[in-house]
Parts: sequence; C-alpha cells; structure tokens
Amino acid sequence: MSLLVTGSIATDHLMSFPGRFADSLVVDQLDKLSVSFLVEDLEVRRGGCAANICFGLGNLGLQPVLVGAVGEDFVDYRAWLERHHVDCQSVHVSDSKHTARFVCTNDSTMAQIASFYAGAMSEAREIELKPIADRVGGATYVLVGPNDPEAMLRHTQECRDRGYPFIADPSQQLAFGDGDMIRDLIDGAAILFSNEYESALIEKKTGWTADEVRSRVGTWVITLGAEGVRVERDGEEPIVVAAVPEIQKVEPTGVGDAFRAGFLAAVDWGLSHERAAQVQQRGHRQRPVAAHRPPRQRPRRTRARAKPAKRSPRQTRRSTSTSWRGPSRPAVVATTLGAVRRRDIIRRG
Repeated sequence: MSLLVTGSIATDHLMSFPGRFADSLVVDQLDKLSVSFLVEDLEVRRGGCAANICFGLGNLGLQPVLVGAVGEDFVDYRAWLERHHVDCQSVHVSDSKHTARFVCTNDSTMAQIASFYAGAMSEAREIELKPIADRVGGATYVLVGPNDPEAMLRHTQECRDRGYPFIADPSQQLAFGDGDMIRDLIDGAAILFSNEYESALIEKKTGWTADEVRSRVGTWVITLGAEGVRVERDGEEPIVVAAVPEIQKVEPTGVGDAFRAGFLAAVDWGLSHERAAQVQQRGHRQRPVAAHRPPRQRPRRTRARAKPAKRSPRQTRRSTSTSWRGPSRPAVVATTLGAVRRRDIIRRG
C-alpha cells in the first residue's frame, strides 16, 4: 500500500530586477505596453506541488508514488527524485510538450511579473489511477493536488468510484475553479488541506458554511501562517497547534508542501492528527522546504587534532562539528527527525 501524490511537476525560473517596475510603466500607455528588464540573476529550481510533497515524504522515510505529466526534459529531475526515494514509474511523459514552467521576475519592492506554462501538465487528464494502485499493491491515500483541472476532477471521481481514500488539496486552483468544480473536488475527502484565505474562498464559492464543509470531509486541516495550524472534524472541538517561534526569516517558497509532507508522514506512522500537526510544525518552521533546489551533500565529518599529553584518545577521536559541501537545500520537514524522533513521538502518544 502506498501514498499516491497527484499534481503539478514543474521547474521555476526566478529572476531579480534591481529597480522598480513602476518606474518603467506609463499609465496612459498601458495598452501599448512593450518593456524589457535587465535582471541581475537567474535561479532555476525544481518545483511543482506534487513533486515537492513527494520529495519531503521521501526524506522522511516513505516511498511516495508521484503521479503527473512531464516532458522529455524531466530526465535529470526524475533521477534526482528517485535518489530521494520517490517512485516515478507512473509519471506520464509527453512526446510533444515540455515540463510545466513558472517564469517570474521580482523587482526591488517585491512586485512580481510572472507567467506559467502548463505544457505537459495538460496531459495529466489522461492518467488512470487503477493501474498505478495495482502496481504498488493498493493506495492508502490519493492526494489530489493542484494540477490540470480536468485531471483533478478525473482523479477525484475515480477515487470515489474505486473506493480509494483521497486527500483534497485544490490550493491554487481554488481561484480558477467555480463552485461546482470545488464542490466536486472536496466532497467526500478523507482530509482537506487549505490555508485560512482558501478556507474562506471554499465557503464563498461552494455556498457551504464551515459546518457543511466539515460534514462533507473527514478532517479539515487549515494552516494559519505564523499562528500555526487548526485541525477540524465534524462534531469535535478543533485542535489548534501553535507554530514554533521564528528564529529568522527565510524565503517561503514550498513551505505549504513541506507542511503536507510532514503531516502525511505522521499520519502514515499511525500518529494522531494533533501529533501530526506538531510534527509538521516543528519541521516546516525550521526552514521551508521544496524539491526545488539541488540536494545538499552529506556532512563531511572532520577529525580534531590532538594536543600532546592533553587529551585522551577518546577525546581526540573525532570532532563533533560537521561542514556541508555544495549548495544548500531547504531543509525539508525531514529535519524534524533530528530533534523529534519518530520513536519518541510514538512513545509519548
């Protein structure tokens, strides 16, 4: 039995412009707009919600099954995910389109001009879940993440038809979808993920009250930003878990995906929803995650130099410090396990 994670697989091309976009815009000439900005840098990251979540789960000791559509340019990304324990055998490869791509330029005020190329993601609607579930011996859950809208609807309906427990994570597609689409995506979900704004959007577009949403899903997990997370179930008191106090501000891309990876890993271990929320808060607040960036190499342990006649052999055997080589990678919720061991969590209930 495996966790199937469906959704977007993409690369992010992020650029920084040192000036202000506003200085180059003439309000009464916007209908003739034609501008170009000389950027200072380009950062290419591996991304996509489904790939990010799988990367986090893989680093937490699970072997999630990635389900999505990519182009033939996915080769390096695939190899990297597989090295991090992600099953990529069921990824559909388009023979005519590139992997989805997000291209974004931020200026000095953090104003943003961006474009998203769906590319091969539009072919995700062709993927059937049953052959994948049969290959891995069944599906504990199917997470239906942001993706081609038709693919999301197809996967959700197939889960209902075949009895696969599914997790609704419509995320960015809530802004695009109408009430009928959103109702179809979340009705009957074992778990519904949303942030606080998205929860209000769900209520507004579906016409359901919060009580009605809770009556239609098993568990509603609502992230509250710096305030932590709230876990709601119909007829029960909500569980609120505060966020770990901030140590320093870091770039937040992928933090929501890290949250989901930590929560779902804890659920897979058989922990309660309250404990699962505590695990993911401990992990994702340490540093946001994402499968975007190149992997960090293993720590190289260094040996301390002994001082003659000063220390015992045991004292001089090895230094406790480590040094990292290569580019840093956002810390995935897997770093949780360094401070909160799975066995400790289970022992404490």
